[in-house]
Amino acid sequence: MQAILHADDCISRRRNLPTSCLLILGLPFAGIYSARSDPAPVSAPPPFKQLRYDENYLYLRDLSGQPDYLDSLKYIPFNERGSTYLTLGGEIRERYEYFENSIWGRGPQDKDGYLLQRYMIHADTHFGTNFRIFAQLKSGLEDDRTGGPRPADRDDLDLNQAFFDLRLPLIDEDSLTIRAGRQELSYGSSRLISFRESPNVRLSFDGAKAILKYNSWQVDAFAVKPVRTKTGAFDDDPDPHQSFWGLYAVTPVSWLPGGKIDLYYLGLDRENARYDQGFANELRHTVGSRISGEKAGWDYNLEFVYQFGTFGSGNIQAWTAASDVGFTFKEAPLTPRVSFKANITSGDDDPNDSNLQTFNPLFPRGAYFGEPALIGPANHMDLHPQLEFALPRNINLTLDWDCFWRESVRDGIYGPAINLIQSGRNSRARYIGNQAETLVEWRFDRHISFSADYAHFFAGAFLKETTSGKDVDYVSAWITYRF
Repeated sequence: MQAILHADDCISRRRNLPTSCLLILGLPFAGIYSARSDPAPVSAPPPFKQLRYDENYLYLRDLSGQPDYLDSLKYIPFNERGSTYLTLGGEIRERYEYFENSIWGRGPQDKDGYLLQRYMIHADTHFGTNFRIFAQLKSGLEDDRTGGPRPADRDDLDLNQAFFDLRLPLIDEDSLTIRAGRQELSYGSSRLISFRESPNVRLSFDGAKAILKYNSWQVDAFAVKPVRTKTGAFDDDPDPHQSFWGLYAVTPVSWLPGGKIDLYYLGLDRENARYDQGFANELRHTVGSRISGEKAGWDYNLEFVYQFGTFGSGNIQAWTAASDVGFTFKEAPLTPRVSFKANITSGDDDPNDSNLQTFNPLFPRGAYFGEPALIGPANHMDLHPQLEFALPRNINLTLDWDCFWRESVRDGIYGPAINLIQSGRNSRARYIGNQAETLVEWRFDRHISFSADYAHFFAGAFLKETTSGKDVDYVSAWITYRF
């Protein structure tokens, strides 16, 4: 669930820009909206958010100086009152990746690795309290990957987002916001709906969304199509073979310690979908709930999902249960956090039966089980202990070990995009393998961060019986600059 930035969120008393600029940015809408009362000033700039349209630079209004050297880009007023203004931002990411024995020895082998480059820039224009236009360009480039770019590696230049928000005030602080256009979506912990951060090219959707804020509830209703990533310039388009819609509600609850509950329904219509069973048209309905929160050092994130629908002439019955429970020793040196994840997703019982039991994770985060993204959440079970440390100089260290099994020995294994990696028809082995991973993240300052990851996947019986069965080594390193 994502909060909506309202149009007077960053009002200040700086110089006005030429009125002609307003015609480009949609000034005709500005006259029907008004500014709200002044907020209390904030002395420090907030961190950048993954969903850039959720950033709020309200604190700039009352500051005589600039806490950040690029604050002049975050609030550019167009009128005397400051109720119409522009926010600019962007991101540059350079990423190196290397696989030894890609896809357990079956994929394209690359001795030197490859480089992925991401460039993004956005403009967020506010016209008073209740109208805004947000636009974001993206460019994803790939160099020297043996076998060429993967589907999410390259997109020379395109619109990542371009939408408008129209906010309709209700009683008190309640409101209904209509959003239409190309937009990123993210809900819960990104298990089912995500903007796909780790891959080089992020995922967006074309369509409309309504956001209702009522008392302590926020309820989103949306109807969209995922945008297909194409490698040229301004050639991405909504996928004509998929439709996606849903209703997602979140509210804090008193009976959960420091927690909240998510309730949702999601619908997916996908033509010619592929599973180990074969190809068919898929109409899938997903209902689920998630409880999450933290209190007294503990944190928890539990999710339960059931799916039903049709796959060709057969019926769909699938499910998942996911958990992440941790404890942070806040007074101990390096502030260690110990956590344990346990997840299970259903697999197909019989590939010769028209009914389908394979769980579909819809549009999950790209690096679902670590940066290598070798396994996706379909027909699987995994146990995943993790240890995190907060080192000096804003360095975080994460150590984890993830063990994987097939939930059904009659079904294959899938990637994060529900792409079939290996059929399960020729093996009854359940054990897939295990993955040890180390991730170091160093935040130099608000703008610059550096990350490095190493993982080793130990191939298990199923992979040895159905593929070359080689262990996989993975190395990646990336530096990100945001403004």
